[in-house]
Amino acid sequence: MSMNRIGFLLLFHLEPRGAGGEVNTRAEQTPAPLSPPEKLVTADTVICSCTAAFQFLLNLNVSQFFSPFRYQSSVWHRRKTAVNGVSHRGKVLTLDSMNPNVKRVEYAVRGPIVQRAVQIEKELKEGVKKPFTEVIKANIGDAHAMGQKPITFLRQVLALCSYPELLEDNMFPEDAKKRARRILESCGGHSIGAYSASQGIECIRQDVARYIERRDGGIPSSPDNIYLSTGASDAIVTMLKLLVCGEGRSRTGVMISIPQYPLYSAALADLGAVQISYYLDEDKCWSLDVAELRRALNAARQHCNPRVLCIINPGNPTGQVQSRQCIEDVIRFAKEEHLFLMADEVYQDNVYAEGCKFHSFKKVLFEMGPEYSSTVEMASFHSTSKCYMGECGFRGGYMEVINMDPEVKAQLTKLVSVRLCPPVPGQALLDLVVNPPQPDEPSYTTFMKERTAVLAALAEKARLTEETFNTVPGITCNPVQGAMYTFPRITLPQKAIDKAKEEGQVPDMYYCMRLLEEEGICLVPGSGFGQREGTFHFRMTILPPTEKLKVVLQKIREFHLRFTQEFS
Repeated sequence: MSMNRIGFLLLFHLEPRGAGGEVNTRAEQTPAPLSPPEKLVTADTVICSCTAAFQFLLNLNVSQFFSPFRYQSSVWHRRKTAVNGVSHRGKVLTLDSMNPNVKRVEYAVRGPIVQRAVQIEKELKEGVKKPFTEVIKANIGDAHAMGQKPITFLRQVLALCSYPELLEDNMFPEDAKKRARRILESCGGHSIGAYSASQGIECIRQDVARYIERRDGGIPSSPDNIYLSTGASDAIVTMLKLLVCGEGRSRTGVMISIPQYPLYSAALADLGAVQISYYLDEDKCWSLDVAELRRALNAARQHCNPRVLCIINPGNPTGQVQSRQCIEDVIRFAKEEHLFLMADEVYQDNVYAEGCKFHSFKKVLFEMGPEYSSTVEMASFHSTSKCYMGECGFRGGYMEVINMDPEVKAQLTKLVSVRLCPPVPGQALLDLVVNPPQPDEPSYTTFMKERTAVLAALAEKARLTEETFNTVPGITCNPVQGAMYTFPRITLPQKAIDKAKEEGQVPDMYYCMRLLEEEGICLVPGSGFGQREGTFHFRMTILPPTEKLKVVLQKIREFHLRFTQEFS
């Protein structure tokens, strides 16, 4: 019997068939066979065949024809059983077929440890016994979730905008009503439920521009350069989308600080950009050194095209406040190296340390003269989520673009129009931040009292956190000059490091997970923000109320001493 005859008979026995023996032509088609030789039979397909095929083979010298056959053993298993004439195939979207960039995205602030914290909260509600009664989430800068009270004036105007009938109620001050009417008159149908212009409501962009002018000592700002956004994060990602291009060695490189806010590394992974890490100097209160910028830039030029420099000031997670001299040095560096500057300034009101002051990059840029102010391209960002407001859930923010090519600016406007508009309640809230009560208005006294109290409490908690951590052997904490976080360095015994590796975790993740399980305190390991090799940290927000913060600090102290003793 010829080889072709044997192959035909085998295929007849192995082909999927209907109830009457007919070949099921709707079954998934076999992939193109390997060649040479073009064969479809292997031992696996024979094993999977019907009894008749086995009986047929028993009468043959199988070794005569098996050896030249090559075929993928998975073919038969990839064929799907047909039901009612329709073949059943696997999912269209799988881990193998999804966008590979998304799989590279990591966001430690809401990563595995936070997911475990949520599970523990559910367990506590179900009556599971733990060595604690609540989970304290000190992992994220969510002020209101930590107990901070909303600013009265902000919520009054938002209430009026949300339910305009309240404008007839005498319980609301006149300046709040005035702000609400102005905002509503700028909305379609006099409702914050209507879409706005994609760039944001015109009168609010005007107010943002005037706010920037006041902040920067009169340096002009145009509403046309203001783009309202869904928090600062939305604007940051939008700018990165504009900037990232090229392939291979021409792919855009973006310089970000280490430690960094994970939004940046996540966005770069999503966009397929190249992350260029420059390290802040922990021994000098997380200061920024231009020599380190240059080192990182020169190394990166071997494999990408560096085009962007991102600065967070005040810093997250490190809490440093850049000096004016440092900002000038960064601007000079950006000009020399032809880099686009992105200035993340969402913590600009959160400055606590004596001798520290917030300087906006735009102000310094223009005060350095036309050589810089007319050439350096920059975007700066602000948000309603931080500072004294803490209104994270409303997702209000803006960016101002400087020296942007007009044609690129048109493309930016087109890009933001795709998502229609930022949340209008968030835009309204932003307007109140940049246009707060004035000294001659009825809400001014209460507003200033509440604002001052929030910032003063944060300053006190920053001092308390630094002082407490520095009394714990094995924990070193730099001054929290600004922002809302501390990023202390922890010294871990070698046995703890080895144990973490056994558990398949990085050491500071193991440390933080143990802290969560034993004390109910949720922190973010430093590895989620980036850190120098061989060092370990965690990020903790200073937002909890003072008395609760004292409890948190004491629990961390006790845990750290117990942990280090266990692995000594």
